Amino acid sequence: MRGVTRPGAARAPLRAAHARRAGPTYPLGMVDLGHAALGAWSGGRFMHFGQQLSEDELVDVLRPDARLKTVVTADVYGTGEGDRVVGRAIADVPRADVRLVGAIGHDFVNGVRQGAKGFPRFTDPALRGPEAYADYLRGATEASLERCGTDRFDVLLLHNPDRIGYTSDVVWDAMQDLKDQGLTDAIGIAPGPANGFTLDILTCLDRFGDRIDWAMLILGPLEPWPGRLVLDACEDHEVQVLARVVDYGGIFWGDLREDTPLGERDHRTFRPDGWVTRGRSVVDRVAAIGKARGLTTIQTAAQWTLAQPAVSCVVPTLIQELPGSKQVEPIPIAEKRAQLAALPAEIRLSKIEIDRITEMGDNSGSMALKGASPLFEGDELPDAWPIGTPQLQAARRWGIDPDQQLVKTV
Repeated sequence: MRGVTRPGAARAPLRAAHARRAGPTYPLGMVDLGHAALGAWSGGRFMHFGQQLSEDELVDVLRPDARLKTVVTADVYGTGEGDRVVGRAIADVPRADVRLVGAIGHDFVNGVRQGAKGFPRFTDPALRGPEAYADYLRGATEASLERCGTDRFDVLLLHNPDRIGYTSDVVWDAMQDLKDQGLTDAIGIAPGPANGFTLDILTCLDRFGDRIDWAMLILGPLEPWPGRLVLDACEDHEVQVLARVVDYGGIFWGDLREDTPLGERDHRTFRPDGWVTRGRSVVDRVAAIGKARGLTTIQTAAQWTLAQPAVSCVVPTLIQELPGSKQVEPIPIAEKRAQLAALPAEIRLSKIEIDRITEMGDNSGSMALKGASPLFEGDELPDAWPIGTPQLQAARRWGIDPDQQLVKTV
């Protein structure tokens, strides 16, 4: 383990860094993604958020520059098309000026898509056994790199793993091998796409935290739960956090209202009923705190997130909403990108303001969580399973009561 072994122990350099700027000070050999990044799921082409941009428009949005040098992709987006668009976006930028984050784990070559659940994980026993995991991961990585037009990732994430992916020594031996072979500078884990997996992340970090460099988690001021429950473990294991969904489905961009139309395939339709109303009831108060510090609404959300332990970088979704709201016109995506690029690295919010925002945005118990759950019954699913002994041990180690802290209560 690279960090201290005492649960929850503070690493003074990291926590002191949060008081000065967004993100920690980077030890030798660790990857600096900057404090804000661009996600290939933006622009409506692959995750169907808001208006669908043309490919050329999305390439322009995703092109790295001095202020936004990191681009995050996943091989499953558009079954490789997301990688290819990212490849176009970074093609004319010197590789030294780009930070490229990839994600692999869904087998869209041999697997059959299961509707909204997507393609099966590569660890599905119907596809292969452990003896074939390493070959799959290497082949998927090489194919993704080829589509992106480069020879290595700065960070490579295990994307949306099932229970096997969180617990298998074979999987994490193979991920480490990819790093050792120079296909990536760092490795990590990206739970999801739904929220949860708390005990599984903790179990994974406790077993493989000496190898894992990054975790991409859902975290923001309107969605602090359950993500904040794993931040101390991330800090303890020196795992840096890349926070997604900081924008809370677009609400922190300021142009999503209850009457804003969502397309048929818009992933936000899977959120709980009333989520827009709940968000709107809080966001203006949060925005007022940030405005007094010279921050836009999305910048306030990003700074709250960056002030959390272990969080180094935020990657909100860039959404150009569909027209139709009677209350506000959609904000062009180029303007949203400009707000993200102008995000100050220095944390301007005070501790009192951060705590006030945390209290206002508390969403504890607001949804059923995925992964190991005390409420799960029936046969194991690719994204849900019963709590086992390793998860219970992780819960005790990190002071979590699953029956109280990991269940829907409202």
